[in-house]
Amino acid sequence: VQLQASGGGLVQSGGSLKLSCAGSGRTFGNHAMGWFRQAPGKDLEFVAAISWKGGTTKYADSMKGRFTISRDNAKNTVYLQMHGLRPEDTAVYYCVADQQYMGDLADQYEHWGQGTLVTVSS
Repeated sequence: VQLQASGGGLVQSGGSLKLSCAGSGRTFGNHAMGWFRQAPGKDLEFVAAISWKGGTTKYADSMKGRFTISRDNAKNTVYLQMHGLRPEDTAVYYCVADQQYMGDLADQYEHWGQGTLVTVSS
């Protein structure tokens, strides 16, 4: 599975942004998908994950109620809708995929996209 993230950009505090991650490969639908982020000078942080059928989702506590992960297997795409963005959400956002895992541990995901930068201005 190869992943291509897009949709990042500059947004004002309180604004919204929707990230997309297009996957290639016939087995995309068999993989759980997720998003991590890395702010400047900080470690990777789990954002959200979704099961391969889309029926189960997980979120980091700080993202619950503001971020929504979804997927469209017909389009081989996973989305991250972000509302109420804050300056502390500024980071490079990475999409990830794994056939077996959908938790919050970065090193358990086999496939990683290249990242898309989200900048939230105050």
